[in-house]
Amino acid sequence: MRLVASDIDGTILGHDGKISDRTIRAFHACRDAGVELVFVTGRPPRWLHPLQDQLGHTGRVICSNGAVVWDLEADRLVSARTLTIDAVLEIRSIIKKLRPAALFAAETLTGFHLEPGFIENGSRELLSEFTPAPLAETLVADDAVVKFLAIVREGTPDDFLAEVRPAVGHLAAATHSSPGVAMLELSLPGVNKAVTLAEYALALGVDASEVVAFGDMPNDIEMLRWAGHGYAMASGHPEAIEAAGQQAPHFDDDGVAQVLEERLASLGARQP
Repeated sequence: MRLVASDIDGTILGHDGKISDRTIRAFHACRDAGVELVFVTGRPPRWLHPLQDQLGHTGRVICSNGAVVWDLEADRLVSARTLTIDAVLEIRSIIKKLRPAALFAAETLTGFHLEPGFIENGSRELLSEFTPAPLAETLVADDAVVKFLAIVREGTPDDFLAEVRPAVGHLAAATHSSPGVAMLELSLPGVNKAVTLAEYALALGVDASEVVAFGDMPNDIEMLRWAGHGYAMASGHPEAIEAAGQQAPHFDDDGVAQVLEERLASLGARQP
């Protein structure tokens, strides 16, 4: 175990926005044992504060499902893979034909654009700073979209993904990370967590067989398959569990911490 790669939401971070003390101790013990840590998330760079505030993490973070690498310490962009505005608008048109009630939002390198109605509860804190407006009016030609979002209010995220993925596959890679809301996350074709994590590991001289990865949702599937030791949370999506080679205990039982404690013990490292 030379590199630990972990998803954030539903894997180490709960709905209360907290990382458990046991999980924090396990990550610190990894660091003390000389194990590299990298977090691989669907979140954009502006939502990484739990890593800094609760873990004191200052390394690089793979964001937006692999589309962005962000340096937390320097607070700067390292690299990005982006969709063009033309591609985004074409994807929107295709999805609208499939699901006329769909609403959309776009995460760019400089901001967040969302259509009216995209947020059901307008007071949602994390997005309250953004003013809804038609994407055709707010996106400009040189905007670089790292993640395009599509949401519908009926059906399951799995059904929505199964319908949309083949229709837009020539334009975008589609996935989802929502356990209940039918919201899709679309990126440049070929971009996912595994691709960017593999590049990161290669730069460190770490082989896939030396990577322990944790995740819980369909947007983690490629990463869990790529890592030599992929662990899906027992509380995770059935497809993530099926894709992973191994299973970590339930999120509520500090599953990531349990696995790391056992692996550190096998290395003879000091326990948290």
